[in-house]
Parts: sequence; structure tokens; C-alpha cells
Amino acid sequence: MDPKAYEQMAGLEDRHWWFVGRRQILSRVIAGIPLPPSACILEAGCGSGGNLEMLSQFGQVWAMERSEIALPLARARGIAIVEEGELPHRIPFGSQQFDLIALLDVLEHLDEDTAALEALIQRLKPSGYMVITVPAYPWLWSAHDELNHHKRRYTVAQLLSLLKSAGLQIHTFTFFNSFLFPLAAGIRLAQKILRLRESPDLKMPPLWLNQLLAEIFAAEAYLIPKFSLPFGLSLLAVASPIAAVGRSPLKIAPLGN
Repeated sequence: MDPKAYEQMAGLEDRHWWFVGRRQILSRVIAGIPLPPSACILEAGCGSGGNLEMLSQFGQVWAMERSEIALPLARARGIAIVEEGELPHRIPFGSQQFDLIALLDVLEHLDEDTAALEALIQRLKPSGYMVITVPAYPWLWSAHDELNHHKRRYTVAQLLSLLKSAGLQIHTFTFFNSFLFPLAAGIRLAQKILRLRESPDLKMPPLWLNQLLAEIFAAEAYLIPKFSLPFGLSLLAVASPIAAVGRSPLKIAPLGN
């Protein structure tokens, strides 16, 4: 990512409505996965570490990050074992195996997204799971994607094909950030049609608006365990290696259409 993007993220990650709402949704999803009480968890591509405290509710957390700017910020939180690493070929922590690997808005940054998933599968315990999020809809491409050095936004078909080709079976597949989708999509389309200059910066809205948007976004946490949402700004999947057997059923939403 652009160094400017890391600086923005570090300053906003604990308070901005998008990060706050997403963490609440992810926490609810992970709570439905049958992890052992002392789960070993890896966040691959942790950025400045905004998800580490949430993940630590479910076990001991390891994290990897390639950015020399974000890496010390994640370490400074004092929550996880954080090491420098890069997908797909430089995953740290030796032979450590994990019950859960979180890959949260990371795949879109990688040239080799299939190879990254295949490499991470080798670090999963036989009973392990992956939680994956990516931005949805290529037609929503914006200046924010440029700032974050995204390689792509994913369609449903692209992400499903990617997960299956990497050797993953899918337990949950859903859009999210759905309630705010009409507003966000409308703004981006208007900018494209009217050729308005987009600001790539992620800014903190007024306190009252930030709280309202966080509550609207986070409300999806109560739907996703029951339903696969039909549209949204992002996609979320829970998956496990196809070769794994004897797996406990999940208590979260089944694969959607």
C-alpha cells in the first residue's frame, strides 16, 4: 500500500466507523466457528494491527506484515507475536500450525492470490479454518483502490473460483457492508458519470455521523450468522481445506447463491 494509506489507517483504525463495524461483524462470525479454547490464530497481512485485539478474544495471536511502516505500529500494540513476512513465499513462525487464519482485505493486494492461499493452507491444522474478506464489484473501482495499491476487486464468481482452485471448501459465503451499499455505490457512480475528482483519503466524519454509520454497518452482524446477504461493498468467506475430514458443523450462514 501507499505509505500515506498506512499512516491514515493507523490514525483511524480504532475509531473510524468502517473498521469498527467490520470488527463487530468479524467477531460474530468467528464466534460461530468451533475453535478450541486456546486457539492458535494467524493474521496474514495485519497492517497496523487494528484487528489484533478482536482476534485475541479467541486465542493466542500471531501476525505477519510486509510493510516496514506498519510492522512497528502493529508490534507496539503488544497484543500479538508480530513478524515481518510476505505472501506467498515468506511466511514466518517456522512450522507453527494454526486453528484459524484471518486474511482480511489482503488478497486484493497480491499478484499471486491463488499461491498465497495454497501457502496458507499448509499452515492450517487439519481442523483449521480461514476467514477471508475482499472488496467486491470491479465496477466500484475508485481512487481509494488506487491509493491502497489494489490489484483487483472481486466478483462472486472470481472469489468462489479462487477458493476452490486453491483447495478450500466453503462453509460461509456472503456479501457484507450491504446496508450502506446503495449510498456508497450511488456516490461512486455519480463521480464516474459526472467525472468528479475523487478524494482517495479516508477521513474521520463528525462524531455523531461516525457513530451512526458504525451502528448501521455493525447491525449486519446479527444477519450474517443467519443469511447470506445478496449484495454489498465487500465479500466474506469462511473456508477450510478440502482434504480435512471429521469437521464439526459451523453455526453460521450457509453458502449463498
